Amino acid sequence: MNGSTTSAGSAHGDGERVCFQLQVDPARLDEYRERHAAVWPDMLRAIEASGRRNYSLFLREDGLLIGYYEVDDDRAAQAALANDPRTAPWEAEMAGFFVALDGARPDQGAPRIPEVFHLEDQLAALEADAASATTDTEGSNS
Repeated sequence: MNGSTTSAGSAHGDGERVCFQLQVDPARLDEYRERHAAVWPDMLRAIEASGRRNYSLFLREDGLLIGYYEVDDDRAAQAALANDPRTAPWEAEMAGFFVALDGARPDQGAPRIPEVFHLEDQLAALEADAASATTDTEGSNS
């Protein structure tokens, strides 16, 4: 998944939220679902060791795949996965499921989707604004 995490992932107090998309070959959807029902234990551990958490994949009937995860440092996580010998065999097997990757590994070639809204961030900003207004009001009453 190449790309700048500043534009495609949203930084927040707990790290970054990253969303990406891929296109699964519609003729292979059932097999893709089966493979992901029980991902290889070594691959699961490699993802965990990279620092990715709350990782989910969503698959539409036409093959559109949306992925989401949270991470403290996405560049470091990408490097960890690229250098972890446990990931290459899984990525090699998965590469054939995807359309238009031009030979890139799925974990490195997926286009990122920029975040435009996050409820918790906006609620926190709203609360900060309210707290600031209260402090300003109290300061002018003294």
